[in-house]
Amino acid sequence: MHDIRRQFPLLDRKINGNPLVYLDNAATTQKPRAVTDAMLDYYRNINSNIHRGVHHLSQLATSAFEESRQRVMKFMGAAQHEQIIFTRGTTEAVNLVANGFRDFLKKGDRVLVTIADHHSNFVPWQQACLRSGATFDIMPVEEDGTFDLELFGRKLSQGPKMVAFPHISNVLGIENPVKEMTAMAHACGAAVLVDGAQGIAHCPVDVADLDCDFYCWSAHKIYGPTGIGVLYGKREWLEKLPPYQFGGEMIEEVELERTTFAALPFKFEAGTPAIAEGFALKPALDFVQGVGFDNLREHESELTRMALDGLGRIKGLRIYGKGEGHSGVVSFNLDGAYHYDVGVILDQLGIAVRTGHHCAQPLMKHLGVQGCVRASFAAYNTGEEVERLVAGVKKAAEMLV
Repeated sequence: MHDIRRQFPLLDRKINGNPLVYLDNAATTQKPRAVTDAMLDYYRNINSNIHRGVHHLSQLATSAFEESRQRVMKFMGAAQHEQIIFTRGTTEAVNLVANGFRDFLKKGDRVLVTIADHHSNFVPWQQACLRSGATFDIMPVEEDGTFDLELFGRKLSQGPKMVAFPHISNVLGIENPVKEMTAMAHACGAAVLVDGAQGIAHCPVDVADLDCDFYCWSAHKIYGPTGIGVLYGKREWLEKLPPYQFGGEMIEEVELERTTFAALPFKFEAGTPAIAEGFALKPALDFVQGVGFDNLREHESELTRMALDGLGRIKGLRIYGKGEGHSGVVSFNLDGAYHYDVGVILDQLGIAVRTGHHCAQPLMKHLGVQGCVRASFAAYNTGEEVERLVAGVKKAAEMLV
């Protein structure tokens, strides 16, 4: 743990005189030195645009940027680097697919999402249905945060063209059975998009094994920089979808009357990309694989177990999502206390958590609350920090309830 934490200088900060306990990892993870060093190296020593330059710096930048694409391809188990589209993050990746998929929707068609979806995987499909006339269907969640697969099967029997769901809920922290749900959807003729924003940092992702048609994630959720993300897509779908944006790099030839578009992956990468962020993506993935997913999952599972046990002993505290497969997120409320006030008290103690609806308002309404407190864990968090969280929530309960 010492070797891991020393790679993250920000963790040495003090907040209000207290050592920082950073438990807002589901919003964004901290960055190891290797990530920030890679960005600095690009700007100090290479800074140049990519792909079209013949000069030395452009060639260096292009080579390093495309090495990151190859690294992502291997990290996800994709077959071809052309299946890896760089986006600004999960939100843009989902919007890219939903915007293009709208061409395949018409009145009478169906799209199935879940009540546990982040707005970024809910609203794009809602809007695609509103604009195409398709039916927007919503899969509910059980009280423990899991999905009823029998009900899921009945929803699928209605013949949706697209099924979109989270790998792990950013509120409930439950890892969903992606492979099984994907197989069920495919058996009914539906395409599948998985929102992997929370999944990518907590469990190994092999898209060939999962067999999903699309998988989306953001680098800043997995110890990487903000401003860059990934859309994986099966080649047949990426070939069929129309371009999302138009401009430089995604063009093959422009004539007065018509334009032809570049081959994959550049068809979906209009304009100058986040080059420095692309440089920094490779060391972020190297960090995760250096820790090892088996070690990471064991560590985060133990922290989650400690948090569930300790918080569960506090009178009047309600935890949301207690089903099997909890992965690094614990969301809760104190009866009689406003979630924001709990967050403020924890911040005074140097404990950073997230409060609010977590971009999941339909789920909040389903749970019967306006919002909640969310603590989320990463490789660098410790059992001592979980104990400080529990002690801080106890103090908040004494002050507010």
